[in-house]
Amino acid sequence: MPYIDDELQNRWFDFGGDTIINTNRHIRLTSTRQSQQGYLWSRLPITASDFEIEFEFKVGGSTGHLFGDGFAMWLTKDRIMEGTVFGSKDRFDGLGLFFDTYDNERAHRHSFPYISSMLGDGHTSYENDKDGRTTELAGCEADFRERSVPTRARLTYHKDNLLKFEVQWREEDTWDECFKALNVDLPSQTYLGFTSHTGDLTDNHDIISVTTKSIPPIPKEARPEPAPSKKSKKKSSSGGGFMSFLIKIVLAAGLVGVLFVGYRMYDKSSQMKRF
Repeated sequence: MPYIDDELQNRWFDFGGDTIINTNRHIRLTSTRQSQQGYLWSRLPITASDFEIEFEFKVGGSTGHLFGDGFAMWLTKDRIMEGTVFGSKDRFDGLGLFFDTYDNERAHRHSFPYISSMLGDGHTSYENDKDGRTTELAGCEADFRERSVPTRARLTYHKDNLLKFEVQWREEDTWDECFKALNVDLPSQTYLGFTSHTGDLTDNHDIISVTTKSIPPIPKEARPEPAPSKKSKKKSSSGGGFMSFLIKIVLAAGLVGVLFVGYRMYDKSSQMKRF
């Protein structure tokens, strides 16, 4: 706060579309009106290799069981490109995090609200009808809508190493790890953005505070080895059993051979004595 200066601008961020600035409370990307679209984008790119972003947000306002659609957080090479993905452009290059409050596909195994993520390569499309299911990097269920406690999110990034995303929504100062992804490589310069849109369904989507900082690097985490499947275990077990059986046959054959040679020598010795 107060979000804007005397010239009704913000030093670090550009905002536009249907975004409303309440100088003492929040930046409202969209209100409870249909067909709205708003954005908030950093003017300068993030150039640090290791950084942390924490922001407070609030989603709510509509009554009943139907509301939507949510908002997105972006770390992308482009900025202020309006489009169909929560108010921003499709086929983006970078990271998109989607705070989705409406289930378009009705075939998910998780409930909504849901937070999903996607690493865009500049060519792959986000499928709105499937809520990004086919291109999802990771995600989690988080009932962040209409909470009585402050709702916050925190993204931690270490280049070519670790991307971790945490959410606070159950109670204040209690963070849940939403997901962690290894060997993530974002563009060397990314702009931080927040966008939202409404269609037939509406909601208030507010950004209350944003804090960014560079952090020290950490040792690279090793990707965990996959657990052996039951089939591979069976195969290994049967292979070991066959080798053991084969060794036993060889030992038995050797013992028979030794006994046979011993018997022949004893028989020959007996014949010489009789002679």
